[in-house]
Amino acid sequence: MGMMTEFKEFAMRGNVIDLAVGVVIGAAFGKIVTSLVDQIIMPPIGLLLGGVDFSDLAWTLREATVNAAGEEVPAVAIGVGEFINTVVQFLIVAFAIFMVVRTINRLHRKPEPAPEAPPEPSEEVVLLREIRDSLKK
Repeated sequence: MGMMTEFKEFAMRGNVIDLAVGVVIGAAFGKIVTSLVDQIIMPPIGLLLGGVDFSDLAWTLREATVNAAGEEVPAVAIGVGEFINTVVQFLIVAFAIFMVVRTINRLHRKPEPAPEAPPEPSEEVVLLREIRDSLKK
């Protein structure tokens, strides 16, 4: 079997195509969540916390300076606000995926079979029970 034939079989399997569709949809969903967090969720939270813009929130470790050659040396800062936005985005995506998986699992869950009646005892068991009952009398 040639490499091209093997590749064609691999690429045309349902799982690969499903994965590709999932990646594309996931990328688009990630953009939607980023927009949701940056433009809708974080501004009111920042307003409630005293007008803080989370995307600009940072701890500056060293201010920007100009070196001896006249070149600007950028500031060294830890972008806390961007990190908080990313964590919120992750939580939203994780919750959405959880809800999708939960729904799919509910749809795939097989109903539990009704409990079956115990099987009829064999002839030997019936005869032994009759003998036992007759001996008790």
